[in-house]
Amino acid sequence: MSLTRSIRDSRIQGIDSAHFYNELGELISSTGHGAFATKLLQLVDKLVPVQRVELGEWTLDERQASLLEVKALGSADQQEELLPVGPPQYQDGHPLLEQLVEMEDSLLIQMNAKTASQYPRNLSHQCNLVSRKANRRCVITLHRPPAHRPFSLAELSFLKSFSETLLPLAERHAQINRQARQNQPGEVPDCPLAALEQSPLQREFNERLCRGDINLSAREKEVCLGLLTGGTVPEVAERLSVKNSSVETYLKRAAAKLGVSGRHGLAKWMVGA
Repeated sequence: MSLTRSIRDSRIQGIDSAHFYNELGELISSTGHGAFATKLLQLVDKLVPVQRVELGEWTLDERQASLLEVKALGSADQQEELLPVGPPQYQDGHPLLEQLVEMEDSLLIQMNAKTASQYPRNLSHQCNLVSRKANRRCVITLHRPPAHRPFSLAELSFLKSFSETLLPLAERHAQINRQARQNQPGEVPDCPLAALEQSPLQREFNERLCRGDINLSAREKEVCLGLLTGGTVPEVAERLSVKNSSVETYLKRAAAKLGVSGRHGLAKWMVGA
């Protein structure tokens, strides 16, 4: 993944890299929660202007090239902080389906605004970021109104690079939603996913440590998680009742064990760079 390139591009567009990582940390910590789509929209919109984001998980019958199910995973709009999403009504004729069936690697699919369509959501400029896991497709759809300009080649190039950061988080968000539906059949999970899985970020962090056979002290973990959730060094120091220099020392020790450098390296490690 090219998160370094994403940071460089964000600087070109006037976004401070420290602020970028604070917002990325907030997005990471919101996976599995109702605010995830809103956090994703806020982060992306600072880099590439978008009006709306929709998240979905598509389950396909690849042999029949047909759509089995689409699960809505949340949406957010610039004019309303968080919009409820009903079950999508897409059928086998949906314009994305053929490309989703045939894909081997992650895709970026642009769809320009149309004057008429059997799918009302297609009445916008769209950029669809898609990942594949077995017969599931995780889809992040970014919308611009028809009256706005289409996505430029430079914007599409940036979003393709940035998708290597966003799609693993969306996949994790989808996984937590699946677990929630299994634990509470017939109920649609909302923000109370925290009750089903109290800290998705902490669980993912610990799982990554186990997979890498990495041992951090309790304080090192607390500092890493505090910074990953968007906290500053002074904020983490105040929360833990230690000095700023102590937080920086714990971070250096943790970063050395992880094989990264500083909080930027920590964020890259967390999203699988």
